[in-house]
Amino acid sequence: MLDNWHNMARKLSEHFNVVTVDQRNHGQSPHSDEMSFELMADDLAQLMDDLKVGKAHILGHSMGGKTVMKFADMHPDKLNKLIVVDIAPKLYKPGHLTYFDAFNTINFSACENRKEADKELAKVEPNTSIRLFLLKNLEIADTGYRLKFNLKPIEEFYPRMIDKMDFSWHIHTETLFLYGEKSGYITEEDKGVIEDTFTLAEFVGIEDAGHWVQVEKPGEFRQAVLEFLQ
Repeated sequence: MLDNWHNMARKLSEHFNVVTVDQRNHGQSPHSDEMSFELMADDLAQLMDDLKVGKAHILGHSMGGKTVMKFADMHPDKLNKLIVVDIAPKLYKPGHLTYFDAFNTINFSACENRKEADKELAKVEPNTSIRLFLLKNLEIADTGYRLKFNLKPIEEFYPRMIDKMDFSWHIHTETLFLYGEKSGYITEEDKGVIEDTFTLAEFVGIEDAGHWVQVEKPGEFRQAVLEFLQ
């Protein structure tokens, strides 16, 4: 969701015009039974057309990172530079199944406040920071809370979300792969595979950062982004 980028977008907007995006089935964007990286790349292209933005730097994290890689594959004419945050175009082991199970089974409508919702999520996720991130996906309903996101199509898309990506051709866009050195999402072996497709790839690892690089090390993250774009 765009909420996850609020603080970073505010800082980067000191240097650029910044647009943050809720991807389909997330936040305030429309819900759809269809979900794919191709569709989400086209959503971005349509948004740029609607805003009359001819070309832009595009940045995406995790699932958003795979989305912007597909955008570079499908809409290279709309792209200046690309930043992919802590994700590679490879197959990943499923790591979110407990969250899907939680959102399918927890009766959030019976929770009188966020403290109760947090208590229910704590049964499956002990990390407070991750729970706070997950709780952002709840909104107040007539009784208790409901999910902002469209759970079913996201869950159905998940096997493809974590699958290896295919590209139509080599991508000759300047691309920064920015990753947390403690996350394990991009390994040394991955870099060679990435360079086979992204011919102008650069890699920057942020020390003592995990998967949520921009949250854990915002200063170092911002500096790396600005040095690449400027």
